[in-house]
Amino acid sequence: MLRPSENPQPVTTTARTTTMFQMRIRTDSARWTRLMLNFWPPLFFSGIRITELSDDFRYMKATLKDWSSTRNVHGAQFGGSLFALTDASYSAMLNGMIGKRYYVWDKSAHIDFIKPGRGAVFIECRITDEMLHDIYEHTKNGEKYLPEIPVRVFDKNGETVAIAKRTLYIRLKPTFRPKKEAA
Repeated sequence: MLRPSENPQPVTTTARTTTMFQMRIRTDSARWTRLMLNFWPPLFFSGIRITELSDDFRYMKATLKDWSSTRNVHGAQFGGSLFALTDASYSAMLNGMIGKRYYVWDKSAHIDFIKPGRGAVFIECRITDEMLHDIYEHTKNGEKYLPEIPVRVFDKNGETVAIAKRTLYIRLKPTFRPKKEAA
């Protein structure tokens, strides 16, 4: 048996080794996006699950499970878990819709806790024609657009537990920006 140092053939690989952390989520398939997000460690190990993502990326429902590891010392859902639940919502949806031509990133976020979240909680997110129109209007000349989008967290009774305000960074990728004329 040869030891690695005695291997007479040079080791070359043409295939790139990829881990789940290095893979970009394919945003052309809502089913694939939902699957990848559900197995993405920051969401998976936090008890967050994308339960619905429409084929056109306009609707998403996500839940935060009621695990002992997601509760605080008072038995309510931990604030960081509630905040994490809102994280992959609109940026993931918009990347699925317009991500081939646009950069869509979370820029900042803020959360207001309304009442203790007891048990499993959920969010429902929708992208409207008006939202898309605003994005196109604000970015058509290549400028960045920073919309602030509220995300409500609900308990099993449909009562609001928290409201996160997520500011997105949206901008046409350089290839798709209008060409500037030389002066």
